Amino acid sequence: MATVAPETAALRKPRGRRIGWAFLAPAFLAIAIVAIYPLIYTVVVSFSESSLGRPFAEWVGFDNFAKVLSDGVTVPSLGRSLVFAIPSALLALVIGFVIALSLDVAVRSGKVVRVVFLLPLMTPPVMAGVIWKLMFAPTGGLFNNVLQLVSPGADPILFLGSSPAAMVSIVVVDVWQWVPFCVLLLFAALQTLPGEVFEAAQVDGAGVWRTFRHVTFPLVLPTLVTVLMLKLIVSFKVFDLVFIMTGGGPGLDTTVSSFNIYRTALQQFDVGAAAAQTIVFLVLVTIVIVPLSSYRTRLQKAGE
Repeated sequence: MATVAPETAALRKPRGRRIGWAFLAPAFLAIAIVAIYPLIYTVVVSFSESSLGRPFAEWVGFDNFAKVLSDGVTVPSLGRSLVFAIPSALLALVIGFVIALSLDVAVRSGKVVRVVFLLPLMTPPVMAGVIWKLMFAPTGGLFNNVLQLVSPGADPILFLGSSPAAMVSIVVVDVWQWVPFCVLLLFAALQTLPGEVFEAAQVDGAGVWRTFRHVTFPLVLPTLVTVLMLKLIVSFKVFDLVFIMTGGGPGLDTTVSSFNIYRTALQQFDVGAAAAQTIVFLVLVTIVIVPLSSYRTRLQKAGE
């Protein structure tokens, strides 16, 4: 059997590393262009007086941050982002988990086809916003028409024109659209759980609730935390539904941070202030997401 000389093996290692780095170079370049450069640009712009026509017109230090934190709009919009993101993420997770558990039981007995649950996820957000806006309409809308059938002569409900109904309505639409995402990931996690554990639980006489509490839930908890973290990130970024359904109204009641940044940058043309709002928003998202990420890491290490 032929053997490779040590000198030849030593020469192949650097060459292999160079080939590996060459394959990774496009990915690093894409990350630099898509993520790193915009972040650095946003940070630099936030410390300058900038507009769409005159970027970096003047270095102003922390003036933009002082302005946005005291304008009476940015800080409340951060609160609205939390009010939107946390309920929508938790509701989508809980409903998605219940459906995933039901699907897992049904699939094990070979009784159900799952494609229908993916339809909302395949609907573009703009289309979903338009459809639900028509359904919520005070005149001719589906829900108010049903209300008239149940209670003739009743005043129409202003789902998108009153507070807190407008925010609740957007949360409902977001949950409807993203529940299939949670179902998909959680169902996949449930399908990979080891069957031997459940068989052992049955042998020990554990009922449905005890099996769920002591076997299923602990095993799927890392995936639950991961899905919650991903859904929170998606919820914090919401813009389409707000833009289409309410335009930030009534008043500022549905003006979340992403929509407020859009207004500052593309309606008021104050790019420097919009960049400062973006950095503040990024800090808020980081404060929420980092503890969840740390908890997920601890769960994964405990399960190894």
